[in-house]
Amino acid sequence: MMSEFMTGAEMVVRALRDQGVEHVFGYPGGAVLPIYDALFHEPALTHVLVRHEQGAVHAAEGYARSSGKVGCVLVTSGPGATNAVTGLADAMMDSIPVVCITGQVPTHLIGTDAFQECDTVGITRHCTKHNYLVKSIEDLPRILHEAFYVASSGRPGPVVIDLPKDIQFKSGLYERPGDNQHKTYRPVVEGDPLKIRAAVEMMARARRPVFYTGGGVINAGPRAAAALRELVRLTGFPVTSTLMGLGAYPGSDPAFLGMLGMHGTYEANHAMHDCDVMIAIGARFDDRITGRLDAFSPGSKKIHVDIDPSSISKNVKADIGIVGDCAHVLEEMLRVWRETSPQVDKAALGEWWAAIDRWRGRDCLAYRRSSEIIKPQYAIQRLYELTRDRETYVTTEVGQHQMWAAQFFKFDEPNRWMTSGGLGTMGYGLPAAIGTQLAHPGALVIDIAGEASILMNMQEMSTAVQYRLPVKIFILNNEYMGMVRQWQELLHGGRYSQSYSESLPDFVKLADAYGGVGMRCDDPAKLDDQIRAMLAVTDRPVIFDCVVDKTENCFPMIPSGKAHNEMILNDYLGETGVEDLGSVIGEEGKLLV
Repeated sequence: MMSEFMTGAEMVVRALRDQGVEHVFGYPGGAVLPIYDALFHEPALTHVLVRHEQGAVHAAEGYARSSGKVGCVLVTSGPGATNAVTGLADAMMDSIPVVCITGQVPTHLIGTDAFQECDTVGITRHCTKHNYLVKSIEDLPRILHEAFYVASSGRPGPVVIDLPKDIQFKSGLYERPGDNQHKTYRPVVEGDPLKIRAAVEMMARARRPVFYTGGGVINAGPRAAAALRELVRLTGFPVTSTLMGLGAYPGSDPAFLGMLGMHGTYEANHAMHDCDVMIAIGARFDDRITGRLDAFSPGSKKIHVDIDPSSISKNVKADIGIVGDCAHVLEEMLRVWRETSPQVDKAALGEWWAAIDRWRGRDCLAYRRSSEIIKPQYAIQRLYELTRDRETYVTTEVGQHQMWAAQFFKFDEPNRWMTSGGLGTMGYGLPAAIGTQLAHPGALVIDIAGEASILMNMQEMSTAVQYRLPVKIFILNNEYMGMVRQWQELLHGGRYSQSYSESLPDFVKLADAYGGVGMRCDDPAKLDDQIRAMLAVTDRPVIFDCVVDKTENCFPMIPSGKAHNEMILNDYLGETGVEDLGSVIGEEGKLLV
């Protein structure tokens, strides 16, 4: 490529185009007006005007998570940058590739408390994978392309480029580097072959194995999901998933035990506790999975595969730690498994599956049905059944509705589930749905929301209406901050301090005020027809106010400070209260079935 002389602002636009960017989520301001002026002349890029910078980053996250591309954000200095911080922290926690370009005051004013100045690099240092303050026009082309490499390689994450206004006006030579890689950042992709072989040997000797999969399998792309599915089929091992890993393995497959963790299934958590070999793929053993660390799967050998070397043995000691990309490592595991044709103890594996079936028989997700009031679980079940034959992408806000969606909506493909896992950001779902819909214009995109969470970024309805995006906002309205109320009921003596959602808007009128479509349903008998009516709207967003039981709690639940096999179950099963419901493993490691 030949060098071209252009301004810094033009370099930004050209670099985005050269990186294959199609959509930029942003909000203009004084410190980025030169870039917006350059965008005005670039038809290949679509700028999506959000109504808040936090919404811009969440929209970019939804776009990136659902498409496998890097999400792009453009915001101004000062409050524009600080408003983006929550989204950046969210992307950092969930390993979402985002490049965020922030305006900055001219270089000679940095440090003077100039109008709309803030220390963006300092503020974002701990919530980004990497950040840059551009100090010269000569560095700008390299930094722009390097940022995309850093954001998308290794363990993905957000990268900030803080660009002073005077650098945007200056002119220099633009040339796309032949090598976009960072000088010192070279993540390991191929796993250690000796460790992979040792892991396969350990798996072959297992009597009670389980695959524990996480968001890293999704981030590694379709090859990783395909290899995981084939490895599960060949081994005959059960598989479970974190909240962020849903869809990497088909949720409707009999080998899938459901989600594990704080609101995971009885069978998944007990299988993790009683397994003798745990194969963790692209997961990080966070506290929502492990419960009390000293009681987490005490009798198992642990194989841990992760692209991030700092994750290996950080929270839970790995017996075999393999640093590498999940796709490459899983494919190599498959190759070694086929090459060695190990003789699995089929009798022991059969007993293990019998134990799992016994746990499954508890039907931990059962709930009381009602013909008078919509149960939130029923609402999610009907939504799933009526959309399962379509190309459907689901985003969520954060709370009980998020956990019910994870429990009752089955994802058979990766990249169909967009949720805020690590940071737990209320207000994530609507802007994420906007980004997802732009990435998949012909698909059905649903934001499963709570009436409290949705109000956090409700202003993004304007964005959805402006771009005629038919996202469906399916609100489970129980008039409470549901998860807060649940914890207050179970762990704080029923003292509902500030968890009641008073002064709620009429969501139907609110949708109409924005120019969308509003619907409301409080009758179980009418729910299916109303959902069908919601799905029939294809030219603008819909807010569906689904009035559900105010008192319903989300079970199973591992209370704070308890082990991962000490779950509170639904009182429908006659088992309220914290219980250790018993291991199926005897003192000598034999199944007690």
